[in-house]
Amino acid sequence: MTQNNGNGKKRGLGRGLSSLMADVNQSAEVPTDGDSETSSRNAAHMVPIERVSPNPDQPRRRFDEEKLKELSDSIAEKGVIQPLIVRANPRRDGAYEIVAGERRWRASQIAKLHEVPVIIREYDDTEVLEIAIIENIQRADLNSIEEAIGYHQLMDKFGHTQEQLASALGKSRSHIANMMRLLQLPQDVQALLEQGELSAGHARALITSENPSELARDVVKRGLSVRETEKLAKKSKQPPSTKAKVNRKSTEKDADTRALEGDLSAAIGMKVEIQHQNGSEKGQLMVSYSSLDDLDLLCQILSRGK
Repeated sequence: MTQNNGNGKKRGLGRGLSSLMADVNQSAEVPTDGDSETSSRNAAHMVPIERVSPNPDQPRRRFDEEKLKELSDSIAEKGVIQPLIVRANPRRDGAYEIVAGERRWRASQIAKLHEVPVIIREYDDTEVLEIAIIENIQRADLNSIEEAIGYHQLMDKFGHTQEQLASALGKSRSHIANMMRLLQLPQDVQALLEQGELSAGHARALITSENPSELARDVVKRGLSVRETEKLAKKSKQPPSTKAKVNRKSTEKDADTRALEGDLSAAIGMKVEIQHQNGSEKGQLMVSYSSLDDLDLLCQILSRGK
């Protein structure tokens, strides 16, 4: 997929990330090939730290203070090993705006450095935002909600599909779909997930429940496992009267209906129930899935004929 970035240039998904990573890797090496143009492009410049400022549109808002202190201790001893990627600050002459490396910049301030190494690039606002989002998604300490928001931003702001993100970022489509479903949860449940009180597995189990906030508080209070949370959510969705009604109808099925259920279940690998209304041609077909990966597979099966 190519995309217009607003100034007439087209670029492929992921080009910002690959260029950024290439810049960072090359900046740690000393050019020795004698190519002055390449050397100039990849050379890191030392600039006063006060002339560097964060990108105001940076999607990352939280920085772990303990990890920042650990990084600052390392920087105080060894310096900044990988330069920051910056661009000329469009709002301040002679200054620079961080494209990637804000964590290193913050840690350098804690370490009381006067200068930081930077590599200067020409990126427009659209490219800066996309690179910042993709770089954040690559972080090892990213929580599930932050990751989901990153995927949503890439799809909403740049029109990328789940398949395209999966290909560019080295993730499975089902992983991206599962993460983005977390954004369907109420804000208080998302907050518990961000704070580490709930895992992504817990949260996924609560997505389809009628009272996720209440169940989430119960899960945290009782310290339930993911499996126990799944059972709790399932129990809350199906009143005993409904279950009894379904079971009673199931006993009235004829042999042909049961055989058809068996054939469909074998074909898709999931439990299938058919409820046919006696005396009419109407009814319901219900497919039970045991995980969101199964649901993703079912969606793929149903969309093949389109």
